[in-house]
Amino acid sequence: MKHMCIYTGITLDAPVIKSLNTGIAAIFVRQAPYKQDNSEDNNQDAAAVIPIGDDSVVLAVADGMGGAPSGDVAARLAIESLVKSLRDMSADSLRDAILNGIDDANRAVLKLENGAATTLAVVEINAYRLRSYHIGDSGIIVTGQRGRLRLQTTAHSPTGYAVEAGLIDEVEALSHTERNIVSNVIGSHELRIEIGPSIKLAQRDTVVVASDGLFDNMLTEEIIEHVRCGSLENSATSLAKKCADRMQSKVTDTILGHQDDLGFIIYRPARHIS
Repeated sequence: MKHMCIYTGITLDAPVIKSLNTGIAAIFVRQAPYKQDNSEDNNQDAAAVIPIGDDSVVLAVADGMGGAPSGDVAARLAIESLVKSLRDMSADSLRDAILNGIDDANRAVLKLENGAATTLAVVEINAYRLRSYHIGDSGIIVTGQRGRLRLQTTAHSPTGYAVEAGLIDEVEALSHTERNIVSNVIGSHELRIEIGPSIKLAQRDTVVVASDGLFDNMLTEEIIEHVRCGSLENSATSLAKKCADRMQSKVTDTILGHQDDLGFIIYRPARHIS
């Protein structure tokens, strides 16, 4: 697994750019602004970029549950279990290895026996075909260069389902009283893994995998506008800055910011795909 990178329990000052056989990725993890003066408050968001052979990569972001114990440990276990399953690759397919890794993560977090939990969003890109897997309100977006939304996961939460059903809009969801409730997590005997459709990535598509630290502070159209074109480094830097500004109420608009840990990966496929 050459070029694999894992970030758990840490804060980055700036996005890290990784060139891969299949494309390029920008990774960013940072603890919530209110935590930055307290060294005992770890970042509960974790991220990993895991190349598999010459033509596949797995992207993953986990978000340990705030308000529950050992959120950072749960997120780390989710990422480590996924990496171990992919490294062993005893399964018949990449899909099976991912599902086995998630099952292993759930058992590991339950074994803590302290109520710890984490969300997880995973993308498998195999020969330029993408499939998503997610648990909770960490999510995935795929957009074209012109801003066409090709894929967006639905958060496993009351507000996520309400937005999907058209009962409320995104702005209302961000200020809803049940915004912090998540109905599906790793660390539960009732774990459910949602698997998305297989889609072919176009040459100029951009993939975003992120925790709710991003989705609770920016609308989908704003995220797309930041990432759909331009250099990946600039896209990741501007996205992180806008999110931080909104968390700290430095942006005056209709969106109410929410301080939270932030983790995201932005990925673009190599230019040579047909």
